[in-house]
Amino acid sequence: MQYDAVIIGAGASGLMCALTAGDRGRKVLVIDHANKIGKKILISGGGRCNYTNMYAEPANYLSKNPHFCKSALSRYTQWDFQALVDKHNIPWHEKTLGQLFCNQQSSDIVEMLVEECRNSGVAVRLKASLSHVKWSEISESFLLETTLGKIHCKSLVVATGGLSFPTMGASGLGYELAEQFGHHLIERQPGLVPFTMDKQWLAHFIELSGVSADVIVSCNGQSFRESVLFTHRGLSGPAILQISSYWRAGNKVSMNWLPGISIEEWLNELRESKPKAEFRSVLSDKLTRRLATALCTFGELKKLTRSGSKPINQFSPPELKRLAESLESWIFMPAGTEGYKKAEVTLGGVATDNISSKTFESQNQSGLYFIGEVLDVTGHLGGFNFQWAWASGYCSGLYI
Repeated sequence: MQYDAVIIGAGASGLMCALTAGDRGRKVLVIDHANKIGKKILISGGGRCNYTNMYAEPANYLSKNPHFCKSALSRYTQWDFQALVDKHNIPWHEKTLGQLFCNQQSSDIVEMLVEECRNSGVAVRLKASLSHVKWSEISESFLLETTLGKIHCKSLVVATGGLSFPTMGASGLGYELAEQFGHHLIERQPGLVPFTMDKQWLAHFIELSGVSADVIVSCNGQSFRESVLFTHRGLSGPAILQISSYWRAGNKVSMNWLPGISIEEWLNELRESKPKAEFRSVLSDKLTRRLATALCTFGELKKLTRSGSKPINQFSPPELKRLAESLESWIFMPAGTEGYKKAEVTLGGVATDNISSKTFESQNQSGLYFIGEVLDVTGHLGGFNFQWAWASGYCSGLYI
């Protein structure tokens, strides 16, 4: 079997690359060991696919080389993908913070990509495993040993994704191919992932499982204002998933429980308006009663507020200042994360040093391309990782 290009991975970046190259008249084959096209697309966004973000820009991405993503994101923007969605009459809506979702189901996006591939003459083969890749200097092409048989191609695109969701077939194949052709890897770890907490912490907070609050969470110079969610194993919710990409084992994380207000001013006003009110009671006006009680009976706040029972007028000005600081910078140390099984993305991956930011071709091996999540480019939560998949897939598709 002879093709102009073979793409390994029938996910977001692979399909976008395939349809773009197919539109140029290239003979393209997409292979995937999974039994369905776009499995991660199908489960994304709670089944409605947060397919891009209105505010996607380079600042929303983590990489050892923060400049690498700029070229692709500028050449294939969120509005370009939105035009494709509109072309297929897929109903959509903005949820929050510029996140764009399908109104109905994620399969609308998969079906759109499949239709575009079909119209471009792209062949897609599922349940196809790759066992060996070899470059031939004589024919200047790749030889792929697969369960479909031997396949020859001039261009080989690695769109294998990362290690998240191993139960859905995620593997390290892309990283192995990168190393085979002399690329080095940036340390990989779960990203956009819930935190686990130690037994002592859980013993106190486990009854809050299912409770959420709007907070600002901070770690290593990064902050996000979104909701936090208590779970039976620790903390989750958008704020936690976002900050997890910046957290490393042993780091402390701080939480501002009352974002958007000056907590010290609020407490001083309460001394005048509700002098005899217990602190736990006034905190319950801002947070749920269960959450306020749990916070007042734990750690520093427990000492400062006598488990929340201390009346507001009994706090001295320095004590009110300390109390405000404790609510504004409530410190906790995660025991770890839920790992790849719950991570939305993989941080790190194939180093971008020897990859063209324009074409995504390897500088070590002509005809070899790396796109999407397999690269050391990771987006924030909210449709940014899909936009990277579309952009890197489109840009490489112009050259394979």
